[in-house]
Amino acid sequence: MTDAETSPAGTTDAGAVQTGATPGADWAAWQISWDQQQEWYLPDREERFRVMLDMVEAVAGSEPRVLDLACGTGSITDRLLKRFPKAQSTGVDLDPALLTIAEGTFAGDDRVTFVTADLKDPDWPALLPHDSYDAVLTATALHWLHSEPLAALYGQIAGIVRDGGVFLNADHMPDPATPRINAADREQRHRRMDEAKAEGAVDWASWWQLAAADPVLAGPTARRFEIYGEHADGDTPPAEWHARTLREAGFTEARTVWQSPSDAMVLGLK
Repeated sequence: MTDAETSPAGTTDAGAVQTGATPGADWAAWQISWDQQQEWYLPDREERFRVMLDMVEAVAGSEPRVLDLACGTGSITDRLLKRFPKAQSTGVDLDPALLTIAEGTFAGDDRVTFVTADLKDPDWPALLPHDSYDAVLTATALHWLHSEPLAALYGQIAGIVRDGGVFLNADHMPDPATPRINAADREQRHRRMDEAKAEGAVDWASWWQLAAADPVLAGPTARRFEIYGEHADGDTPPAEWHARTLREAGFTEARTVWQSPSDAMVLGLK
């Protein structure tokens, strides 16, 4: 389960999936449609990915072994390998539909491995192919966990990141101390989202309706909703909480390395 949230029907010249056709096993089209849906919510999504990979390179070099946590369709893995061709990635997720897209996209690429695991299961690290990683990366995914299980997960991640390695979490981390700023930002973002939707952008719910109608993804999508239901309600503590909790979990340093009015990326250095 990943990243926040136009449309499968025929494919445009740019490869975007449009309402009306079935892309079937056209994994590139599904990846593009996922990215477009996510960017409707997160217009600065590529910027946070760039900063994330900048910090990976700064700490772990250009040939890192990476754990793509709650990987979804493999958005981080895709950008990682395009920037660092000698990197290796293990993607972990429980969502059968998004994993189907990820596995189809990276089929035959021996740099990439996918693992089906529930991050709320305390034994999930035992399923990984490696004992340690240079970097553990995640984006717009862990907000579906409440604070207590998220803190426990941070402790497990601290045991997976090698000494000198890095963990990066980019997610919704609003500051409760600034309610008026938060409200102004939220109003502007939603106004822009409404304008984009009026022009044809597809939101999270509509994207999943398209996946459910696709003959290849219909089965995995049904299983996905059996696992998660319609919504996954977690907590969105501020960046300071994440940094403090990472230090308590065993990271020697932790702080915000990127921020927007509503989101942030926190780095933990082992």
